[in-house]
Amino acid sequence: MTSTEAGALRRLAPPARRFLAHRKGVLIRLALWSLAESGQAFLVGHAVARSVDEGFLAGDPRRGLLWLGVALVAVLSGARVVRGVFAQLAGVTEPLRDGLVRHAVDRSMARAAPGGPGGTDRAAVSRLTNQVEIARDSFAGLVLTLRSFVFTAAGALLGLLSLHPALLVVVLPPLAAGLALFLVTLRPMAAAQRRALAADEALGEHAASARAALRDLAACGTGPGAERHGADLVADAAAAARTLAGWAAVRTAALGVAGHLPVLALLVAVEWLRGHGVSVGALLGAFTYLVQSLLPALHTLMTALGAAGSRLLVVLDRILGPEPEPEPEPELELGSGLESEPASEPEPEPEPEPEPEPESGPSTASAPAAAFAVHTAAAPAVELRSVTLSYGVRAEPVLDALDLCVAPGEHLAVVGPSGIGKSTLTRLVAGTLAPSRGEVRVAGRVVTGRPAAELAALRVLVPQDAYVFSGTVGDNLAYLRTDPSPAELDAAVEAFGLAPLVERLGGLDATVRPAELSPGERQLVALVRAYLSPAPLLLLDEATCHLDPASEARAEKALAGRSGTLVVVAHRLSSAVRADRTLVLDGIRAQSGTHAELLGRSPLYRDLTGHWNS
Repeated sequence: MTSTEAGALRRLAPPARRFLAHRKGVLIRLALWSLAESGQAFLVGHAVARSVDEGFLAGDPRRGLLWLGVALVAVLSGARVVRGVFAQLAGVTEPLRDGLVRHAVDRSMARAAPGGPGGTDRAAVSRLTNQVEIARDSFAGLVLTLRSFVFTAAGALLGLLSLHPALLVVVLPPLAAGLALFLVTLRPMAAAQRRALAADEALGEHAASARAALRDLAACGTGPGAERHGADLVADAAAAARTLAGWAAVRTAALGVAGHLPVLALLVAVEWLRGHGVSVGALLGAFTYLVQSLLPALHTLMTALGAAGSRLLVVLDRILGPEPEPEPEPELELGSGLESEPASEPEPEPEPEPEPEPESGPSTASAPAAAFAVHTAAAPAVELRSVTLSYGVRAEPVLDALDLCVAPGEHLAVVGPSGIGKSTLTRLVAGTLAPSRGEVRVAGRVVTGRPAAELAALRVLVPQDAYVFSGTVGDNLAYLRTDPSPAELDAAVEAFGLAPLVERLGGLDATVRPAELSPGERQLVALVRAYLSPAPLLLLDEATCHLDPASEARAEKALAGRSGTLVVVAHRLSSAVRADRTLVLDGIRAQSGTHAELLGRSPLYRDLTGHWNS
């Protein structure tokens, strides 16, 4: 038994003893019904033996039929015995379920109460539903199988002894050997099951992380490393599966030894048994004991103990054990590309009351103001004042007291590892996400809570998954501007290199079928649409990730030449080099500066640059 299992057993032993001590009456009644089951098992084999020896072989068919009638009554009485067992079983399992539910509710309430650890108890629902039901079903299954095996085995072995002691000499050795072999496999097979589960979870987590970070893996050149790590995890999972399969084979052998070898041994030893005075009826009764009572009970015990036992131990320890420590946030491995931003971010908590506005400019809680601010006489194009964003009351902040000032007409690139908050930053600036604390302004106006029509006049947000609707090419391009002239449309199409696509589709009046466009073509359409928009601020959230480097450079050059401010979540190093200034998010503090300045003072930026260049 491992230290984890031993610790769990030590923790669970006292409450288990208290639980059973309060239900002595139910346990006594359950034992009495189980004794009836022992009597039933004894009568079936004994009656078969007597019907043969004292009835049919002795020339007295009536006596033989009478003993068979006794066996039939014993078999039919099994239904009444099972009913009584289940009636008493409910008196043990249902209080267990009620107690576990009460404990789970108390733990969840204590966590949220003043003075408790606080936070959302995300496991509470699982404990109240799935885990409690697993515990109840597993406990009921173990009580049934253990009780049935003990009392049925007692009745069957007593019956074999009553027929002839020599029968036990033949049956007990293979039965005990199979049972011992099964018990030997319990500990290593449980360990193999845990290793296989851990390996499977690690592989699934790696696959999900790598799938979500495919762009970063390609951009940072870390794909081969991620592939090697995945291959190692696959190898570990395969090795754990092979080990588990090996112990499963040993367990199958144990079932075979205990479940079939006693019958074979009895067949082989018939001549020897007959020589020691064992009658034909006794031999037939012995076979009846084995096939009808002993071996089925043993098989059920091995199956249930191997599965339900370990499951019950784990679930009870999870419900009744100490409160688990909160899992730390995973550290970012710079340049690994395996920590990605969620595909769909959760809704933020309700916006708190706005904090008082500072008297003189933004605060510098996260970094010196000189690192971000470009002060101009006009209102900044983008201004963040001590902005903090957390997805939950107790969650670690994605952005923590961030101050940022972007001047009108400035071209800013935003870089950092996946999952660091780049998309969160663009959503905050766009006004589609409210900060937990602090203030976000665009063109001097607070964006939080502003109507969609007013936000549309302030900024345009282009996500990585570009939206193209079924309509004409011209309608798609002019969607954010109602009065573009044909010359302006033609100039925009030419600036972005979209002319071949427009010609292929049949001109600006041709109908667009979004499914027939590639992701890169859809992004070009969305970028031209943003270019034509009258909004003074463009936000690109990896909106060029499906373009080749040349097309990306051409698009960013056109957007940077447009009148207004450009904020780009960079997908390649070239985007940061082209920008007037780059903001580096690293989860601890933010730094901004030119490409050359950041190479000198930001280790994270140097690391990202090295991966991009490789």
